[in-house]
Amino acid sequence: MESEVNIPHFRKSSFLKFFDLIMSHHLDADILAPYFYYELNDLLRRPVREKVEGKNVCAFISSPFHKSGRLDYLKEFMNYLDIHSYGKVLRNKIIEKDTGRQTKLDILANYKFTIAFENAIAKDYVTEKFYDPLIAGSVPIYLGAPNINEFVPGDKCFINVSDWDGPESLSRYIISVSEDDDLYNSYFSWKKKDLKPSFMNLLEKNKEHAFVRLCRKIKEIT
Repeated sequence: MESEVNIPHFRKSSFLKFFDLIMSHHLDADILAPYFYYELNDLLRRPVREKVEGKNVCAFISSPFHKSGRLDYLKEFMNYLDIHSYGKVLRNKIIEKDTGRQTKLDILANYKFTIAFENAIAKDYVTEKFYDPLIAGSVPIYLGAPNINEFVPGDKCFINVSDWDGPESLSRYIISVSEDDDLYNSYFSWKKKDLKPSFMNLLEKNKEHAFVRLCRKIKEIT
């Protein structure tokens, strides 16, 4: 599940030659085991909760790994935006009662935007950092996979960091969107439409658990 940027031997032929099958998050893997799951089809349909005043942007980053440069970007971003950081890294907000993932989703739902920075930038490496805000009804500010558009459930559902010159210019856009209700709400228009066929195709491929598909594949080649 981890990116080959963080574990380099995942992309070395001298290592991979020992395996008959590859199960990973890569779309071209023998068995696709991504960070999304079939139930997203329903979860992404959840209505967007009314936002809490004063809660504009939040972040949940607890791992120190940041070959994507996410921590440096976030530090500079904080110079221009009031970002509430709940993770172990750059924390400035405390969760009084943390019951796990549901607590995180409930917090995300209160914010207009969520920092969705991957720990590495690599093709196909799209994790729950991207999907959790979409489920909660918060707009992801995404830093990560260069082919992220292959993983989106709908058009205009996130803001891509790579489309901007840097934290300052992006922060100006975030502020302008947060102050314009019509513009902000346009980032949820996709929820009222059918999910993209390409995304539905990915979900269908993962309707069966990855290990079930792995067992079937092993049977086919033995």
